[in-house]
Amino acid sequence: MKTFKFVISTPDGNLFEGDIVKVSLRGAEGDLAVLANHTPFVTSVKPCRCRIELEDGTEKPFEVERGLLSVSLENVSLMSGSAKWV
Repeated sequence: MKTFKFVISTPDGNLFEGDIVKVSLRGAEGDLAVLANHTPFVTSVKPCRCRIELEDGTEKPFEVERGLLSVSLENVSLMSGSAKWV
């Protein structure tokens, strides 16, 4: 599957930075998933358990309190006051 650049940023630094296949989380309008070449958008992120899928099929769950998700054609950024692996 096609990958894209993804960053999880917190005030303490980046929790993750790398290529992924998919990110799933809860946005302002409900649950969503972002894949490569998604239409660009920006949304607030509600407190939730999220997960990323790596190219080898591995899923990595993490939790965020609140945040902002920014999706462009080649990059996706999640900025949050707090994020941690679960």
